[in-house]
Amino acid sequence: MGAVLVIDDEPGIRATVKDILEDEGYRALTAEDGPTGLDILGRESVDTVILDVWLPRMGGIDVLKAIRAEWPTIEVIVVSGHASIDMAVSAVKLGAFDFIEKPLSIERLATAVRNARALSGLRVENARLKAATADQDEIVARSAGMQAVIGLIAQSARSDARVLITGDNGTGKELAARRIHELSARAQGPFVAVNCAAMPDTLIESELFGHEKGSFTDAVSRRKGKFEAAHGGTLFLDEIGDMSLQAQAKVLRAVQEMRFERLGGEETVSVDVRVIAATNKDLEAEIAAGRFREDLYFRLNVIPLRIPPLAERAEDIEPLADYFLAKLGGASGRSLSPEGLEAIRSHAWPGNVRELRNFIERLAVMSDEEPISGETVERYLRRDPAAPEEPALDGIFAELAGLRLAEAKNEFERRYLLHHLRKAGYNVTRAAEAIGAYPSNVHAKIKKFGIEAGE
Repeated sequence: MGAVLVIDDEPGIRATVKDILEDEGYRALTAEDGPTGLDILGRESVDTVILDVWLPRMGGIDVLKAIRAEWPTIEVIVVSGHASIDMAVSAVKLGAFDFIEKPLSIERLATAVRNARALSGLRVENARLKAATADQDEIVARSAGMQAVIGLIAQSARSDARVLITGDNGTGKELAARRIHELSARAQGPFVAVNCAAMPDTLIESELFGHEKGSFTDAVSRRKGKFEAAHGGTLFLDEIGDMSLQAQAKVLRAVQEMRFERLGGEETVSVDVRVIAATNKDLEAEIAAGRFREDLYFRLNVIPLRIPPLAERAEDIEPLADYFLAKLGGASGRSLSPEGLEAIRSHAWPGNVRELRNFIERLAVMSDEEPISGETVERYLRRDPAAPEEPALDGIFAELAGLRLAEAKNEFERRYLLHHLRKAGYNVTRAAEAIGAYPSNVHAKIKKFGIEAGE
């Protein structure tokens, strides 16, 4: 269990309450105002706060709101020498565990702290169990390829060696990472997943390593990062191939040394974390293109684990469909007809297991048939022969349709800009006016796309 934090602006009360708590066998911390208390919560393990209402710099009610928002498992006991029924009701509505008037009763305070700590422990355990079991699917493996994957998962779970999981989107890379964690000696520790592709470069350092108070505009208190949150457990770096080179350099050092500094700080933080990474990219090709660090690749790729796409594990489609229908169909006992199963087996499933799961959920919700017919499956797969065909692409759209989105956007922008430059006789100012852009931006695009006059 964590410490008890006393936030009160009166030194005498802080000292008295600290002595009472330590006599009861608790570890006690103190703070003279709200911001100092929030800073302590950002770096210390605390499960209960004793909070005065009237505080300098930041009122107690505002401190209570901040604690409930940032640390929902911490219980807060509010105290005040100027109590009113309205204030007590307001504090409890905002999530306070109890409200005690000053002068404090030692027996009442000790009882409140004991009960609050018990409730905080239950909240933490419930949150851990809920996170561990929430909507987690099982790995279904009938094919030889997936049987081999399950064997590698079990084998790699015995050590703390880093694992690099590769595979297309929707194949179940995070599911494999969670299974490795569950079978490992770290199973009782946290499993912290980070989507590297979803974090902008400006925030990734703070998210991974934490930050100190005042390190940037919104840093009102110290905050732990994902590496610290995963201490004693597993850190899963998903979509590692989308991380910027600058962030890769910082992750490399942390992975090598298991030490780092928070953003804006000088103190070295040491952690005990197992790192599992995943990507849908060919990292060797990314290295050759200069977009991924070779030294980080070798650090992460101690145990390579490839999850095959659904196209390579056709034997798993039927058991996966049955599994998802049983799970997502509730207690209705839904099933697929032989024709329905055949229609599902014959589909390409470019989105892999994730697409199949979503489709089965759609069937379970939208169809009332039992068993679900092949005709219904075909209709929800949008393969109804009566449905109108997709309109044919022509012109520039036909040319760009085979490109990836980023490539298509760049090619369209290059042609669009070239068209208007030609109309303007390669006068950048007139072309910029025509398209509603600044001349400086047009100059930058000309340089980016390597457009030359007369092209």
